Amino acid sequence: MNHSTFALASRLGAIALVGLVSLSGCDFERPLVAPLGYENNDLYCSDGIDNDGDGSIDCQDSDCLYDSHLCGEYIPLVPPPFEAETTLALCTDQMDNDEDGQFDCGDRNCQGIEEVCCGREFTNERCSDGIDNDGNGFTDCGDFQCSRGMFVTVCEEESEESCQDGRDNDGDGDIDCNDSGCTGFAAICSETLCGDSTDNDGDGLTDCLDPDCSSDAACQGPETSVEACQDGIDNDGNGFTDCQDFSCSRSDDQAVLDVCANLPTETTIETCSNGIDDDMNGFTDCSDFSCSRDADPDVVQFCADAGESTLAKCNDGIDNDGNGFTDCSDFSCLRADDPDIVAFCGQKVEDTIEKCSDGIDNDGNGFGDCNDFSCSQGPPDVADYCATILEVTFEKCSDGIDNDGNGFGDCDDFSCREADDITVRRACQESLALDPLEANTRCSDGIDNDLDGFTDCSDFDCSWNPDVTVCTGPKVCE
Repeated sequence: MNHSTFALASRLGAIALVGLVSLSGCDFERPLVAPLGYENNDLYCSDGIDNDGDGSIDCQDSDCLYDSHLCGEYIPLVPPPFEAETTLALCTDQMDNDEDGQFDCGDRNCQGIEEVCCGREFTNERCSDGIDNDGNGFTDCGDFQCSRGMFVTVCEEESEESCQDGRDNDGDGDIDCNDSGCTGFAAICSETLCGDSTDNDGDGLTDCLDPDCSSDAACQGPETSVEACQDGIDNDGNGFTDCQDFSCSRSDDQAVLDVCANLPTETTIETCSNGIDDDMNGFTDCSDFSCSRDADPDVVQFCADAGESTLAKCNDGIDNDGNGFTDCSDFSCLRADDPDIVAFCGQKVEDTIEKCSDGIDNDGNGFGDCNDFSCSQGPPDVADYCATILEVTFEKCSDGIDNDGNGFGDCDDFSCREADDITVRRACQESLALDPLEANTRCSDGIDNDLDGFTDCSDFDCSWNPDVTVCTGPKVCE
């Protein structure tokens, strides 16, 4: 080694020594787990540790699914027998047992089994952290696991806090007091103070301009002045507003009469087709007698042509008169003067056992067979028939069959999950009870009460129900 090389090596060694000394003097602490981003190889995807801290361990982590050879689909040399992926065993064996192109958590049948732990957003904490914890493209209350979560409360717009936080907590498109879940909070969602010059419920209307104040004494007065007869308020609280109120339309004050006389009228083809309630009487266009029974025969004919009043229009699948009802679901067809239309609609109505069991939406209203009220709430014999197939009993909500053929079986069907009868809903929740004592009893009786294959604390809902205190071990999917 020449002199220059030795000098360079000595200098580098000194620098390295200084570096080591500097490190020894810092407050370095070795992390307990690897930094974020290290669940990406066979080693980290098989160590039983949530290395990247995202709540998913090993093959439950989507990173491992892509980056580890241990977590992809296993295709055996001899294909396994065809079986629907509807059990914990089949949903965790890394095989596409039902040959639908998806395996385990990629299969929708598996996603419906909470104990498989496909979803990670099912707690208040995870449903309000702004993170897509399970990587399915939906975050917090935008994820069905949150918005329909059994024990998730942050997605309910049904508390004083959630009804004034400026968020759409339940993901239904309505925020705070615009959400039907907030209607019970009068102090927040109604203008209870009708004289403080403040828009208390945040709907853009203040004090007596808000309909909430129509019955308040401070906002009631005679509907007799020019101002009161055109302010859009039912000032005297009699149920009639402005010129709909006789105190305006039959006033002794000529100025008030002039206001009412100069209101736009719904008497021309233009005003009878603009989608506006021009005369403010609560009826729009041809739904207003001033159009459909106008003195002008051209207007009457226009409404007749626009209405659902011919056999052709009662069979075209179009809501011709724009009243929200189509073809034979519209009284103008169902109760038409034309006997041919009545006979046609009579054939279409879904109110016989034959039509309520043929798999056809006979009346074209979007509901077929017993999912149509005309069947399920129809003639006694038809209603009785529908009761035998609808998912409205514990047995039918736990038999693994889509009894009513609406595409949703058992607890995926609202008729089971949201039934009025708690004994029916219990098919969807092991811990569902009238009080915490009963919940604890159901979760420690050694019985699979909801017949989902999981008993007591091995059942997701017993494990996570805050009313259940007998489940003290690690929670399911924790």
